[in-house]
Amino acid sequence: MTAPRDRPSLLVVDDDDVLRPRLVRAFADRGYEARGAAGFEEAVALAEGDPPERCVVDLRMPGRGGLELLQRLLEIDPHTEVVILTGYGSIATAIDAVRLGAVYLLAKPADADDILAAFERGRAPPSTSTGDPAAPSLARAEWEHIQRVLSDTGGNVSAAARRLGIHRRSLQRKLQKLPPET
Repeated sequence: MTAPRDRPSLLVVDDDDVLRPRLVRAFADRGYEARGAAGFEEAVALAEGDPPERCVVDLRMPGRGGLELLQRLLEIDPHTEVVILTGYGSIATAIDAVRLGAVYLLAKPADADDILAAFERGRAPPSTSTGDPAAPSLARAEWEHIQRVLSDTGGNVSAAARRLGIHRRSLQRKLQKLPPET
């Protein structure tokens, strides 16, 4: 068992060697005992040695991904709060992440303040309103799906167009547009 801490602990897990240290520094500046890990194995080793109270995990990393890491972190300490960061947000991924125990799934780019707000939103009681103001528009859902398929094909527009069942030029036109608001 570890000794009590003066500051809350936070682990940043991201394979981006530029983003990870920046986030670690930003969280340290905000009063956290922040550490960073570049991938699954390093994060598990750090968590087994000293489980963090909060963890920020990139969804897509080389090797074992963020959802697998989420499960492993919660096996180590079920009280760890985890926010998943993703550049390829989709409704299905968000549902999987929350079902597996994440408190929130947040789209990149996100800074330390966005991530801390996501931890707080994850703690908020569920809304009792009948409408879901967070539900994405149809255009946003389409854009997210296109981005996911494009990512799955390694950025190959022709292969993505075939998977989507649309003409390559139609897909290129869609990709030139800015992402729609939620």
